[in-house]
Amino acid sequence: MSSPRPTDATTRRVIVSNIVSLDGYVAGPPGGPPLPIADAFDAYNAERLRAADTLLVGRTSYDMFRGYWPPVQDDTDAGPAQHEISRLNNAIEKVVVSDTLTSDETTPWSSTTRIVARSAAHETIAELKRGPGRDILVLGSRTLWNDLLAHDLVDELHLLIGPVVLGGGTPTFAAPPRGSMRLLATRTWEGSASVLATYEILT
Repeated sequence: MSSPRPTDATTRRVIVSNIVSLDGYVAGPPGGPPLPIADAFDAYNAERLRAADTLLVGRTSYDMFRGYWPPVQDDTDAGPAQHEISRLNNAIEKVVVSDTLTSDETTPWSSTTRIVARSAAHETIAELKRGPGRDILVLGSRTLWNDLLAHDLVDELHLLIGPVVLGGGTPTFAAPPRGSMRLLATRTWEGSASVLATYEILT
């Protein structure tokens, strides 16, 4: 019978937070409709960042975030949630799993970025989970978190289901998870057609 993975006072959670389509894709085919990035998505990402002290990402997501978020905190056209995401992203410790990223490519986040080789990723993340601290948050980074899921290193999946059918593209899961999942909660936001489903990974 499946049961929650054991935790104690020093166990940190690895939480994956992603937006997905109604038909289970994280990205659509080229030229197709995009996933809707709604206010609810920004609000929830800000909430998850407030509960975390480590952002765990792959290189593609890191480069995208690094190129977009740093100046947003001073952008008068951005909303409050985006200002907060920018501020929190700029301050949080970042662990990037990559064999190609160099320290010269981490500006302006050099002082808060740690690069981990893929061969050392599982051991490093297991060590982070055993240590003190708050949540370890994974945003984007589909290849990375699917690998971690396959090696029992993900504790929760937070999937914000957007109201769009993409009809193809990049599926959320690279393969069926080895374990089962338990639904912890669902959530909606006033004025939004997106639904958040939060799952605990069972072993």
